[in-house]
Amino acid sequence: MNLRLKIAGAVSTIALLATATSAIAQEIRVWTTETQPARLERQQKMAADYEASTGVKVQMIPVEESDYGTRATAAFAAGDLPDVIYYPLSFALPWAEAGILDAEAAQEVLDDLGADTFAPGPISMAATPNGIAGVPVDGWTQMVVYRKDLFEAEGLAAPTSYSNVVTALEKLHNPPEMYGFVAATKVDENFMSQVLEHVLLANGATPVDANGFSGFDEKKTVEALEFYKTIAKASPPGELFWKQSRELYFAGKAAMIIWSPFIMDELAGLRDSAPPTVNDDPTSRELAKATGFITNFSGPSNSEGAAWAASSYFGITSDADTEAAQDFVKFAVSDGYMSTLAIAPEGKFPSRNGTSANPSEFIDGWSKLDVGVDRRAPLSDLYDADVIENIVAGLGVAQRWGVSEGQLGLASKIINSQVINRIVRQHIDGEIDAATAVANMNAELAKIEYCLLYTSDAADE
Repeated sequence: MNLRLKIAGAVSTIALLATATSAIAQEIRVWTTETQPARLERQQKMAADYEASTGVKVQMIPVEESDYGTRATAAFAAGDLPDVIYYPLSFALPWAEAGILDAEAAQEVLDDLGADTFAPGPISMAATPNGIAGVPVDGWTQMVVYRKDLFEAEGLAAPTSYSNVVTALEKLHNPPEMYGFVAATKVDENFMSQVLEHVLLANGATPVDANGFSGFDEKKTVEALEFYKTIAKASPPGELFWKQSRELYFAGKAAMIIWSPFIMDELAGLRDSAPPTVNDDPTSRELAKATGFITNFSGPSNSEGAAWAASSYFGITSDADTEAAQDFVKFAVSDGYMSTLAIAPEGKFPSRNGTSANPSEFIDGWSKLDVGVDRRAPLSDLYDADVIENIVAGLGVAQRWGVSEGQLGLASKIINSQVINRIVRQHIDGEIDAATAVANMNAELAKIEYCLLYTSDAADE
């Protein structure tokens, strides 16, 4: 071997050693909204497992969700964003549009893992022209929670649609022993806003389109409002929100409610602060066994149905060490996936169902994770396989106003205004009919977009 080849070989060896050393010394930063110590510990464990597997250090940095907007904007301006951000849906499209997130890098991860291994709902909600704003991690949907045992005894179909609910009310509403429903009617509670969006989405009714405020379609919205008035009339009197819904259902005095999956461990008597009172044993699993859950809910004008959903993502930033960030995200939704989902399995449905080789791997693993506070047990011990399947299926039709239209900011302003709550309550109370309610909502909500546009124009001058 001549001298030139020996030198070349030595240089190559040094380069390989340098690369290896660099990989071992490499460090990435990850922001997370899981700031509670027990939750943060779970994500730190996942990060430690990744470091043990790859040699790449992960600095898991807790950031309050309320600080995300200002922190991200400042870090972007300074060129000091973390490599990866674990974030909720509300930031997906705005951050992608602002250049904070690298949608192409996230799309490469999704393609490598197989988009068909993920639930379609979270993917569609984070889609951009350049790729996906982040890799879906977990989410949850609103659910119709119902007394499956009573439905079966009466030969009733599950409450998957407006019509099925109305039919069930005719059989089961028998106050004060049993209320057919406990609908949200307290106008200044966000709970009512969330429940109403769920019901309106079920019938395909939305106030926005790709161009901004579109107004509610009269037919779809009248159908939704008449349905909501029906379930409100089958509810107890008074100002009702999540508290009364849970209390009455737990006492065995409600056949149906709309709630989040965070009720699932409580139903099984695993949380002392919210015990079932349907019998004398606050730890009883009786009510859990008698309960069914519906995520995909439909109205007469939307037979495919929908589910109001919250969704979280791992986003790769524009300042990231892209290759390292991508590798970490792949690990987080593969080998490290159960550590993240174990933070709160009842509220973290897996957005990735499995792998190409085992399509239900992560759903199966998730169902065996312990839930509860004062006592713990796997979801699969508390609920039947068909219940688990129905719960997870909701992410397939996950929706929110304004997401697919690119109008999430405007939709959020509309929801938070509580205009819809107030006018729906007027309809429930018989002050106005459904058609008038739709007209009034459209008139008042149009002012919100006008104010936004006026403020924006004034700021540009």
